Amino acid sequence: MSHPVLLDTLAHAFNYNEFDNYVMHTYGRFPIAIEKGQGCRLWDTEGREYLDFVAGIATSTLGHAHPALIETVTQQIQKLHHVSNLYYIPEQGALAKWLVDHSCADSVFFCNSGAEANEAAIKLVRKYAHTMLDCCKQPVILTAKASFHGRTLATITATGQPKYQKDFSPLVPGFVYVPYNDIKILEDTITDLNQENSRVVAVMLEPLQGEGGVRPGDLEYFLKLRKICDEKNILLVFDEVQIGVGRSGKLWGYEHLGVEPDILTSAKGLAGGIPIGAMMCKRFCDVLGPGTHASTFGGNPFVTAVALTVLKTIKKENILQNVQARGEQLRTSLRTITQKYPNLFTEVRGWGLINGIELKQEIKLTSLDIIKMAMENGLLLAPAGPKVLRFVPPLIVSEIEVEKAIEILELVLKKIS
Repeated sequence: MSHPVLLDTLAHAFNYNEFDNYVMHTYGRFPIAIEKGQGCRLWDTEGREYLDFVAGIATSTLGHAHPALIETVTQQIQKLHHVSNLYYIPEQGALAKWLVDHSCADSVFFCNSGAEANEAAIKLVRKYAHTMLDCCKQPVILTAKASFHGRTLATITATGQPKYQKDFSPLVPGFVYVPYNDIKILEDTITDLNQENSRVVAVMLEPLQGEGGVRPGDLEYFLKLRKICDEKNILLVFDEVQIGVGRSGKLWGYEHLGVEPDILTSAKGLAGGIPIGAMMCKRFCDVLGPGTHASTFGGNPFVTAVALTVLKTIKKENILQNVQARGEQLRTSLRTITQKYPNLFTEVRGWGLINGIELKQEIKLTSLDIIKMAMENGLLLAPAGPKVLRFVPPLIVSEIEVEKAIEILELVLKKIS
């Protein structure tokens, strides 16, 4: 039942204390309440305007209130929004075909989030190991240190960051962590594990680590990794929950690395802010049959119609070219800032419109310190750890808006200096 006091606050000044009385405190929230958006702009309940370089954490692909999304949402909700997967869903089939036609995958499973997509990938890997590899040893999935794969028990275990695992033991067995972009340690780990009562059956990596500090994959590393996986019959899984759907300047992050994964996951930007997840795989490892995995909401008519609109709009409006141009503009400007403030910053990293600028470890200043000051001046940014500022605007961001974001950041840095 809706609470009248909470509803009333939406019509007047937002009541933060009232909000906290009813919503679990699972988030460290900034002290603003967002009321509406348009393009790359947001407004809070006090009427203050912000330039949005968070995009719902790399999710609002087409920005806010995009005409194509408004049209699809309006038409589809009037037609049909949910029926469950007991029946064939035409919109789901159309989206699956588009994804297969525009990726290395042969089939798709739909769910509701990135964590669920990665859970599906983990289950697929284990079923493949037990049914196709005749694996009598414990199957092991290698993941990277500083990775992020989700918040479920299995995906926080897959995540190579202890801070996400604290107080949630016992964790799910079958995961071992290796350094990102270090092929020698990965090879040695595979050899060592396979000599024990276990077998490495998959390597699960992000083509670019997002939460781990915006760290792109090394081309030579991934080329060698693909060869190792082929030689040892190991599945290669790419988590593209954050980097996929055009965020990198290409439709998929793996296109930057010259290799194809066997399994690919997507979510965040896939439906531009409407919850969806997708686990895609090649035909040879498509071993999930009826009853082995499912989702009530996964791939319903509403969300798949919206996702298909997002993908078609990316193509129709040449948005990938904008991502490449605006990404290069942003990185160039951020590199200039590192040169102007060598006492604060070390380097700039990223692809397309996922970029990070790293603060020096020895200074006390954190990414949150700068983010709070930027917010006060009308720019929304996200952290990627305590020392990295992350820039992930909607993919439709303009040249003028990138200039404005840099202008605000420079204003903040002058105050800090």
